[in-house]
Amino acid sequence: NLPKTETHLHIEGALPWEMLRETNPEKFSSIPAFRKPDFRYESFEQFESILIDHALLVFNSAESYYNAAQRIFENHLAEKVRYVETSFHAGMMEFLKIPGEEILSAILAAVPKGLTVRVFMGISRNAYTPYLAPRLEEAIEKWEQLAGIDLHGLESLPMEDWTIPFWQKARSNGLTVKAHAGEFGPAENVSHAIERLGVRRIQHGVRAVESEDVMKVIVDSGSTLDVCPISNHKLRVVREWGDHPLKEFIDRGISCTISTDDPFSFNNSLCEEYLNCMDRLNCSVSDIGSLAWNGFEVADMELSEKRSSQAEILKIIENYHKGDD
Repeated sequence: NLPKTETHLHIEGALPWEMLRETNPEKFSSIPAFRKPDFRYESFEQFESILIDHALLVFNSAESYYNAAQRIFENHLAEKVRYVETSFHAGMMEFLKIPGEEILSAILAAVPKGLTVRVFMGISRNAYTPYLAPRLEEAIEKWEQLAGIDLHGLESLPMEDWTIPFWQKARSNGLTVKAHAGEFGPAENVSHAIERLGVRRIQHGVRAVESEDVMKVIVDSGSTLDVCPISNHKLRVVREWGDHPLKEFIDRGISCTISTDDPFSFNNSLCEEYLNCMDRLNCSVSDIGSLAWNGFEVADMELSEKRSSQAEILKIIENYHKGDD
């Protein structure tokens, strides 16, 4: 019953399975192995290959983004989600030859009443190519509906020279900046994103647990980790459930939120993520309330709506502790 946010969601990775089934009922009639509960990916490359192969069967136009977003957002409302931050992959502009602003507009056109959605552009670490560079620059200068940018891609790739000034320019233009860091890469990637890119929203960040200094940077900078535990387990970012650091982060005062990341690939829902935090990660009911609260605290929405949802969360947690239904 908790009001929720989803602050770490790749829209291509949220492709509803039923849309694939509609494209080819015979081929996609049964659940594939990679969507079964016990499946874990052997590598990030395997995960990425499977996702891309399936996503490109549906995402081929701005209209396809609209159709997918409609269903994705309907599912959010069913889970009492009130605020969503989702990203589309900048590389799709080149691969599909679709203007990025059309993708952005299509996603936002699908937003239903009762849901606030902010759309980010996900930019790979090596995306500043002759084709994409001018389009990326145009996006952060002229796309009025763009909420921000998010650094994507393999953490093993170096941070190229264009990245820091580009992130600085985006921030100067009033955009929210994020970065995927500390997922497969070392803890230092998290502090680098905070200190060099000016990011206060880290996507994943779980390997920050390996460094006391980095965890201190997170707290001192007021940064938030948008954590996706089921993704972390299925991608073997953590060896076993007991190795996941979410509870330690909470106990240390690190601000965390909970999201699904790529629900097409992991067959997970946001409610399942929260239940999993209690069942496998030793989170208390109060911890769950804090995770939900934090999502609204970082949300780019009307202050009155934030505070209303946060008050509702506090009331639900208070009633739980009183033993009320």
